[in-house]
Amino acid sequence: MPTTQLIDDSERAKSRVLARAVERFREANIALPTFAQLADPALIPTGVRRTVASIGPDEAEPLNLFRIHWHNDRARTGVVDVPGHLVLPRELTGVEARIVVALGDRFPLISAHKVLAAYACLAPRLVIGGFDPTRHRAVWPSTGNYCRGGVAISRLMGCRGVAVLPEGMSNERFAWLDAWVADPEDIVRTPGVESNVKEIYDACKELAADPDNVVLNQFAEFGNHVAHYAVTGRALSCVFESLLAEEPELRLHAFVAATGSAGTIAAGDYLKERFGSLNVACEALECPTMLRNGFGEHNIQGIGDKHIPLIHNVLNTDVALAVSDRATDRLGVLFGTEIGRRYLHERRTVPEETLEGLDSLGLSSICNVLGAIKVAKHFRLGPLDAIVTVATDGAAMYGSEREIALAKHFPAGFDEVAAGEAFGEHVLGATTDNLRELTSEERERIFNLGYFTWVEQQGVPIGDFLARRDPAFWTRTRGLAGEWDALIDEFNARTGVLERL
Repeated sequence: MPTTQLIDDSERAKSRVLARAVERFREANIALPTFAQLADPALIPTGVRRTVASIGPDEAEPLNLFRIHWHNDRARTGVVDVPGHLVLPRELTGVEARIVVALGDRFPLISAHKVLAAYACLAPRLVIGGFDPTRHRAVWPSTGNYCRGGVAISRLMGCRGVAVLPEGMSNERFAWLDAWVADPEDIVRTPGVESNVKEIYDACKELAADPDNVVLNQFAEFGNHVAHYAVTGRALSCVFESLLAEEPELRLHAFVAATGSAGTIAAGDYLKERFGSLNVACEALECPTMLRNGFGEHNIQGIGDKHIPLIHNVLNTDVALAVSDRATDRLGVLFGTEIGRRYLHERRTVPEETLEGLDSLGLSSICNVLGAIKVAKHFRLGPLDAIVTVATDGAAMYGSEREIALAKHFPAGFDEVAAGEAFGEHVLGATTDNLRELTSEERERIFNLGYFTWVEQQGVPIGDFLARRDPAFWTRTRGLAGEWDALIDEFNARTGVLERL
């Protein structure tokens, strides 16, 4: 597995690298949380919880690593028993089924859940002697939030992070990166927009020629899958169980997630095992790779495509669907403007508390909600059915994109009539086309698409590629979380940092 492949196979070399990492962390007073602690923050040592309470959630302080979980409160300074979420009412969705949205903007540092994936990709390498923070630069290929999370994690771990992302991403992403990187050259802008993932890979190949650069490719690092299975899956289960306690007859029908790097959708594997729910993968209609072997460009930032990620457990995916960026752009304006919210409240009777929650929905989050609406309509779900999804980030990252969408989609201006048209077309008028229940043959087709990226382009051995067909492969992979936790505990014991808190 890519996460367990080491930079140098020599045990002696690994030992030296690990010793340097321990010394760096001891000197910088850095401790690492285990995946069990991120899944259940009650397991975090009392001393850590007490100290971190006095630290701002966006400060470049190492103890903020212990906030990389779903249980942060609204202010992101305290911990709650049930992760923050929205239960969207019928007035907003147009369907009877409960659409439950977990809020990723409650994560620290970047206000997006990709910081969890970044931690999960670097921490295991560090504790097995595969990353030297005194020498290596961590390279984070991404379409936006993952590279921001990677730069933040790198800084908290006392090393240097390099962000690789398309030049067409939102201005807010680049402004954040400008403030966090150690050097402007640590922001690598690649040609294109959201769907130009190969161009990112090409840039990483050039960077990897320097032995001091370590590429942490979220699309291929199984730590991304493991963390979302163990941490996000448990968090979403906690959310649903809190609803179940109030309504015991409620059924979890599906988990919906835009594929992106295919990390988040691993939480669906957890939910399927626990509740028997369906796994639903979203993509952009302008780039229908799973649905039609298609390609193209789109603006649903956060769901890079034109390929099938190596860490996507494709054969456990039940439904593939596509959402247009016309819908996410226009609803981004509707949800994010005073005129749009006034229309929703006065004409659609959407409650005020729901309107306040719309700040937590970025473009890919709106995509997930629209995917959930399509699923509800396709399966004719009722009020006792629930669909769980995630808001990967909030609207704060898309103010500049909203201005672009206003000019593109509403050249005559955005008023109540335009608001009604957007709502009518994309919510009330949401259809069940571009949705496919996947047969075993369809799953195999999608699985095979990954060959061209990973075997032919990226050089993954064919045996490693094919091993992912076996469900036992994924069971063994998820078991790595416990092994990594044992190594993290050992690493922390060697630094002695936790004992000083």
